[in-house]
Amino acid sequence: MPPTSIRLRVSLFSSPLFITSSKPATVRTFSTTLRRHEINKIVPSAEAAIADMQPNSTLLCGGFGLCGVPDTLINQVKATPHINGLTCVSNNAGIVGSGLGLLLASKQVSKMIASYVGENKLFEEQYLTGQIELELTPQGTLAERCRAGGAGIPAFYTPAAFGTVVQTGELPLRHNEDGTVGQYSEPKDVKVFRGKSYVMEEAIYADWAFIKAWKADRLGNLQFRGAAANFNGAMARNAAMTIVEAEHIVEPGEIDPAAVHVPGIYVKRVIQSTEGKQIEKVVNAKDPAAALGAGKDEAASKRERIVRRAAKEFKNGMYANLGIGMPMLAPSFVDPSVEVQLQSENGILGLGPYPAKGEEDADLINAGKETVTLARGAAVFGSDESFGMIRAGRIDLTILGAMQVSERGDLANWMLPGKIKGFGGAMDLVSNPENTKVVVTTEHVDKKGRPKIKKMCEFPLTGKACVSRIITDLCVFDVDFTKGLTLIEIADGVTVDEVKAKTEASFKVADDLKPML
Repeated sequence: MPPTSIRLRVSLFSSPLFITSSKPATVRTFSTTLRRHEINKIVPSAEAAIADMQPNSTLLCGGFGLCGVPDTLINQVKATPHINGLTCVSNNAGIVGSGLGLLLASKQVSKMIASYVGENKLFEEQYLTGQIELELTPQGTLAERCRAGGAGIPAFYTPAAFGTVVQTGELPLRHNEDGTVGQYSEPKDVKVFRGKSYVMEEAIYADWAFIKAWKADRLGNLQFRGAAANFNGAMARNAAMTIVEAEHIVEPGEIDPAAVHVPGIYVKRVIQSTEGKQIEKVVNAKDPAAALGAGKDEAASKRERIVRRAAKEFKNGMYANLGIGMPMLAPSFVDPSVEVQLQSENGILGLGPYPAKGEEDADLINAGKETVTLARGAAVFGSDESFGMIRAGRIDLTILGAMQVSERGDLANWMLPGKIKGFGGAMDLVSNPENTKVVVTTEHVDKKGRPKIKKMCEFPLTGKACVSRIITDLCVFDVDFTKGLTLIEIADGVTVDEVKAKTEASFKVADDLKPML
């Protein structure tokens, strides 16, 4: 029998593959479609998902506050006490009794890498008494260290934290039982690019990552919802073993390809989330004056004066980031004709007002962990992208609180002696004062009557030469980083002599001194 040519189309590739045979046709019995083993990353339980997890692992844990936290997986680790000695990397450690706070209480964590201690008293106590090590890291730097590790980049340079204890190696990593410092951080390399100083930070590499997703399919494709994206995307791409707990497990194709936030190549295992969502701080919409406590006492009147003046800083078309507390109330006093896009560093551009009672959404919180809404046209994204736009100077204005400000514009707002809250995103927000105007809102003196505007800050710095304007209950100062302070506005009933008596820093008085409101 003469040889026969057979053209066989095999569905292995997007383009056809043709095979020619010179053997007799009777011996060829190919199927035109090759069967492949189905990819299925779904496992039946959290217990099965972490069955091979070892002690002393490095664990990335997504979430911000209680938003987007993989509670099902965390709870399973707590129920598996031999998994201890963990180095946990997360923005914060939840709260007492929830999130990573559970693993702190069970003593399964030996080290935290985080940006914020916050209101977690157990976290603060364990750190200050030497029970755990804490590598406190600026929030944007933390997000980028996780992103870089997953992208094969061993280190990078950032403007955040230059001139602070993070850069100089004076950050306490571990305390002794009596509260004295047992170990300090190492100084970081600094290089100058285009005339500006940058700090070198090394990438984080992790063994495990626990991720919370809104939707996942058996291929491992993920979709997040609202502000729950936060650190989850960057961390999912980093670890050797990424485990995802999803609210909804769907069939491949049910997540639109353009809506896949993390492709399945990064994900090893998927489980069904079984824990409900929690809200750390329920805040509802109210009249701005009522929010300030206006008319109730002198302190409320001072706050209202500061907030009303801060509202004048907004200009039409601005992109602005607001710190927690008084700055968050300033937009309520902005003229309706002025349109400003508010950015929240946990991954929102187009921040709306607080929700009406009963309309809270656990996936929509601001940087203060408070419930919020989205304005029409808002966008949501991960923390790594959020801080990219911040460091790059895309934010026109940031308004922050302060513990102290120096006459050269240095800012201290993250730590008081014996207490620690953490950096949060402040070090990143003040890292590009050439493009982002930094405005401080603060009462002129502290609760003991001591000046908060100093010749030099006594508390650890958030940033050097970064504050452009200071708004207090008494007055407004403009700041020149080389020449110092100029008094440009003064409150009704306040004299220049009173301002001098309550200000440690020296200042000039503008020739055209104006009323504050």
